Amino acid sequence: MLDNGIEFSQLELGKIEIAPEVIEVIAHMAGSEVPGVAGLSSGVVGDFVERLGRKSSRGVRVDIKEREATIDLYIIVEFGQQIPDVAYKVQENVRESIQNMTGLVVTQVNVHIVDVLLKQEKEKKVSGNYEEVHRVR
Repeated sequence: MLDNGIEFSQLELGKIEIAPEVIEVIAHMAGSEVPGVAGLSSGVVGDFVERLGRKSSRGVRVDIKEREATIDLYIIVEFGQQIPDVAYKVQENVRESIQNMTGLVVTQVNVHIVDVLLKQEKEKKVSGNYEEVHRVR
C-alpha cells in the first residue's frame, strides 16, 4: 500500500490504491473552479504546516484515515465577494468531487482564507504586467 494511501480491495483483478497526492489534486481543482476564488496558496501557512511534518502542497492539506478524509484548503478570495458564500461553495464542491471520484467519505473540508485579491492586482495579472505584491498575511 502507498504511504498513507487508500487501498480498495479487488479479489479477482488485484488491488486499487489512491495516493494522497491524487486527493490533493482533486481538491485543488475543485476549489479553484469556484467563482470568487482567485487561487490557492500554500504561502506562509503551507511552510508552517510542512515544518510540523505534515504534507502540504498547492494550498491543500489532506489527512486520510481508513476510508475517510479531512481536507484543508488555503484560498485567496477575489475582492468584493461574500467570503462565507465562497467558502461554503468551496466546501461543497471539494467534498462532492472527492467523494464522487474516489468513494472516500469526506468528513471535513476546512477553508482558510489567507488573502484577498484586490481589483488592481487582478487587472495587473490579466494585462500581463502582474508583479507580486508583498503584504502581511
